[in-house]
Amino acid sequence: MKQSDDWHLTDALHYDQGRGDPFAAAVRATRMPMVITDPAKFDNPIVFCNEAFQQLTGYDREEIIGRNCRFLQGPDTDEASISRVRVAIQSGHDVEADLLNYRKDRSTFWNALYLSPVRDESGIIRFFFASQMDVSERVLSQQAITDKKVMVEREVDRRTADLRAALEAKTLLLHEVDHRVKNNLTMIGSLLRLQVRTIDDPDVAAKLDSMLERVDALAVVHRQLYQSSDLARFDLGTFVHNLAIDVVGASGRTDIHLHLDTRQLYVDAAHASALGLILNEILTNAIKHAFDNGKSGHLSVVVDDQSSMGIISICDDGPGMPSTKRTRSIGTSLITRLARQARAEATWRDNAPGTCVTITFPRSETET
Repeated sequence: MKQSDDWHLTDALHYDQGRGDPFAAAVRATRMPMVITDPAKFDNPIVFCNEAFQQLTGYDREEIIGRNCRFLQGPDTDEASISRVRVAIQSGHDVEADLLNYRKDRSTFWNALYLSPVRDESGIIRFFFASQMDVSERVLSQQAITDKKVMVEREVDRRTADLRAALEAKTLLLHEVDHRVKNNLTMIGSLLRLQVRTIDDPDVAAKLDSMLERVDALAVVHRQLYQSSDLARFDLGTFVHNLAIDVVGASGRTDIHLHLDTRQLYVDAAHASALGLILNEILTNAIKHAFDNGKSGHLSVVVDDQSSMGIISICDDGPGMPSTKRTRSIGTSLITRLARQARAEATWRDNAPGTCVTITFPRSETET
């Protein structure tokens, strides 16, 4: 047989079952819809289709042969997928595509098309062989999953927006509370100052001054909470840095040399007030007792951390505080009670000369 005769294989692909070569019989009998097209003819028409293809599309053989495969396309067939198939045919490449096709009765189905060129010994494309499969159930299931995913994402976005709005409302509310507490503490401080001016007894006035310092420290804590965008945490490192500068500055002492080695160190906001009062008590006690009678010296504040614990050390080079006086003082008693409240621990040690007080406390669990 001549080569030209070899490639007229559609002459051998007789429609009647059982005729032609075994390959032709297998193509006719398979349940997978198949067609063969001839690119040598105008518009690359279908020159063979099996019965499975006819059943899939609803067309008879006479309505199929001689037509280009695009007759199965319709208004909702994806243009990009059509273009991919067209380019593959023009370039002589294999191509796979899921196409929305239309049956004779105009009902639709999703067609998993696989198209491949058939070449002769010289490499010339003689035919295109195309298999199809109805994958409507798979495609529709994927679309249902995609639609469900989109719906879930929209619901998540909606709920996230609601939560974000609720969080913003909570933030505003808590900031307003801190702002009002700060204002109330400032007012209380003003009232106490007015009262101090009317008191002639120096001891009573000194006790009220001590109370004023504590009220002022609480006001500073709430001011920092009000200014922070973080509701859960309080930057104790920044607080003690500013507090030390304020306490030394308020004392009017230029002969006290302040050394600061601080950084950000976060604690749970619920412990901010207690720890703020502890630090205020230690700093004011250092000014009053370590540098009394005009004695100059050095005061250092060091902020550090170890594992999950924060550490703040406040040291002076004064004469030191007798342990009996420390045990019986109101300030020491206040520190002990507040430390228990904030799950902190205060320890005193000899600084030779002077005294060091170290506060150890849990860092914020939400710290990043």
